[in-house]
Amino acid sequence: MSKKYHLFEVYGIELEYMLVSSTDLKVAPAVDQLLTLKHGELTSDIENGSIAWSNELVAHVVELKTNGPTHNIESLSEDFHQNIKEINQLLREHHMMLLPTASHPLMNPSTDTQLWKHSYSEVYELYNRIFDCKGHGWSNVQSTHINLPFFNDKEFEKLHAAIRLILPLIPSLCASSPILEGKSTEFMDSRLEFYKTNQKEIPEMTGLVIPERVFSKDDYHTTIFEPIKRAIKPYDTNKILDHHFLNSRGAIARFDRNAIEIRLVDIQECPKADIAICILIIEVLKALVAEDISTLRTQKSWSKQDLFEILNDGIKHGEHSNITNLKFLKIFGIDIAMTSQDVWRHLYDLVKDKISPEHRNTLDIILAEGTLSTRILKAIDCDFSEKHIKKVYSKLAECLENNTLFTP
Repeated sequence: MSKKYHLFEVYGIELEYMLVSSTDLKVAPAVDQLLTLKHGELTSDIENGSIAWSNELVAHVVELKTNGPTHNIESLSEDFHQNIKEINQLLREHHMMLLPTASHPLMNPSTDTQLWKHSYSEVYELYNRIFDCKGHGWSNVQSTHINLPFFNDKEFEKLHAAIRLILPLIPSLCASSPILEGKSTEFMDSRLEFYKTNQKEIPEMTGLVIPERVFSKDDYHTTIFEPIKRAIKPYDTNKILDHHFLNSRGAIARFDRNAIEIRLVDIQECPKADIAICILIIEVLKALVAEDISTLRTQKSWSKQDLFEILNDGIKHGEHSNITNLKFLKIFGIDIAMTSQDVWRHLYDLVKDKISPEHRNTLDIILAEGTLSTRILKAIDCDFSEKHIKKVYSKLAECLENNTLFTP
């Protein structure tokens, strides 16, 4: 975002998908082949109307994103869907397709991971030397990113305060990674369980996932960026890493483009679900920023440790997480302990008149049937055989192709 925008004036959405074999669902490290099929020659970025395509750290993940800031979030479900159909059509003759959800249920990262070997490969190779990227926390973690603008320090203060409060509730709305290597992980959001520790070698990069209580550009640099720069310096001897990208908290400030990027959303089974979830999160943030729910002073008072406790339970239990911190619940006008699913139902009731009927229909299903992790486990029904897992995830791939919700 080179141009500066005011709060909620524009949006940026990014969706990550894995390439797999359409015959046996094995990981297909062929994003370079896909980009070449589309462009005629290999390139790391392709503009395709309102949506752009690009590579990621690993050779089997493609990122689809809004082609610059967009004022209209309502039509993004269809825009993304048309690009997904085009990609699947390009891949079809090569017996590949896109697979949704945040984690491949059968991937062996130690044997199935290939790093991207083209543009920026020196950055990825350095990451691999430091962190060993052949692990679920690096190569099996597809997510949705929400980018929201701020114009100045005053707007950053309001937006960052609100986002910090919503982060602990996100896995309870959109966890989609309950299975790894053919087994239940016992975590509804396995992606975020790995997210907490996949950069343990340099803990300054992820921190406690919940960002620190910083509400200005100068404080952010002092509290977050400077410790990261100092910690990475012994590893980055050629000075090729950018501190904006090294910051791996659950929401990161991008002062180079005046935006905050929310990174804790597991990708869903189709864009219809992704965009509806993004819209719900955004509408709740709008209410917080406007101080319709609680005061800015109250929002800023929360420590990362207290918010992390709520997040951690949501990573484990998803929408069944019990929130007993009455002080936290009071922020949202709730005065009794309840599950995080009921918290989201309450928040949805507060903002649903701002959401279009189409997206309300999608959210009604998600809030009634549970997170995608819950629906996947219901479909698995304790049968974790490879054959049955492939059957369930093939249906999820069909949901992606057709832009329909998954109901077991």
